[in-house]
Amino acid sequence: MTQKPLFDKILIANRGEIALRILRACREMGIKTVAIHSTADADSMHVRLADESVCIGPAPSKDSYLNMAAILSAADITGADAIHPGVGFLSENATFARMVEEHGKVFIGPTPEHIDMMGDKITAKKTMIELGVPVVPGSDGGIQDEEIAVETAKKIGFPVLIKATSGGGGKGMKVARSADEVPQAYKLARAEAKANFGNDEVYMERYLGKPRHIEVQVLADQYGNAINLGERDCSIQRRHQKIWEEAPSPALNAKIRAELGQVVNKAIAKMGYRGVGTLEFLYENGEFFFMEMNTRIQVEHPITELVTGVDLVKEQIKVAAGQKLQLTQDDIKINGHAIECRINAENAETFIPSPGEITRYHAPGGWGVRVDSHMYQGYRVPPHYDSLVAKLVVYGHDRSECISRVESALREYVIDGIDTIIPLHQKLAKETDIVAGDYDIHWLEKKLKSH
Repeated sequence: MTQKPLFDKILIANRGEIALRILRACREMGIKTVAIHSTADADSMHVRLADESVCIGPAPSKDSYLNMAAILSAADITGADAIHPGVGFLSENATFARMVEEHGKVFIGPTPEHIDMMGDKITAKKTMIELGVPVVPGSDGGIQDEEIAVETAKKIGFPVLIKATSGGGGKGMKVARSADEVPQAYKLARAEAKANFGNDEVYMERYLGKPRHIEVQVLADQYGNAINLGERDCSIQRRHQKIWEEAPSPALNAKIRAELGQVVNKAIAKMGYRGVGTLEFLYENGEFFFMEMNTRIQVEHPITELVTGVDLVKEQIKVAAGQKLQLTQDDIKINGHAIECRINAENAETFIPSPGEITRYHAPGGWGVRVDSHMYQGYRVPPHYDSLVAKLVVYGHDRSECISRVESALREYVIDGIDTIIPLHQKLAKETDIVAGDYDIHWLEKKLKSH
């Protein structure tokens, strides 16, 4: 079959390092780019490098990067035929995806229906059960009052985790370790959910003691072809926010990896999913439990790229253009090991955000070292957005070599003028448990509390 042509021009509806990452992929594919930006991001690197740029509003996200009308107007004015939403902001907003399609443009992501399906945690869980994917034992749906919450918790068994049906990132999540703790946890989870997502519905799951956070990268086209590109271990987290990610997971072997991959491929193909996506699981005592699916490119996608040799953003653009997936599962081989250290503009001990001007900047180099960042000397980190300013991504032929290169790269990395969590990563790279690959999602929180 003759492949459909790619896009002429893509509007990048995001900012920072991910906007620059998408821009580079477009440039390599011969696709023109439009950068949108707020007034606070006028000097950002992707704005400087794009073929065209449009200011869409003032600094606050609600007036710029979440302003659907302004973004669509920018696409119309510049003649962009597709919009790439990146990560965060509107990347998993089904309403925006529908609006893009209604404007006769292509949303570079899954269908609005799949975004809706996976965006609601209860619907996503029910869907995965129907598709034969194992899930964490929990409530059948949303929990409407405290009495039902207590009874449900008793049936599931303590401890339990009360979670918002919308959103993520650790917001709207509370643990109850006994029946007495359920009412308060229920109230707090609902209040947080309402404040952060505008929806106070919550559900309940068994709280696992020492699980790992394992996620599987998938890629599918509109013709029913679906593959996975192995897993990432994202267990090193603070307040449910990932800090250090690895591919492949030091906890899995080839047999377990293949079995999980088969389950995932079957589910994605049966869904009729299109684009890139990530299924997130908790893994404990040899069992996997589905948590959620992210219907977009992930922040940590580069480590998968390094161990598979597949450019995920390019593949995402190709299938969005209607092209048939050229890769098969047999083409995917996991070679070597990769680690990503998220570099946040935060104090390494207090985690207080640290916006400001970069007075000196030097990115590390050497074989197997990749830095995804929009920073440069003189760049001013604005206080309005997520604190992620760079991703240090390192490859090694094996895990030991990879960790050694991580240590070396962190020593070389110079970012002056603001605080970053580079000192925390320097400590992590030397921790006995991490070097041994022996950690779970609670490991970092416990470590930080012990100091």
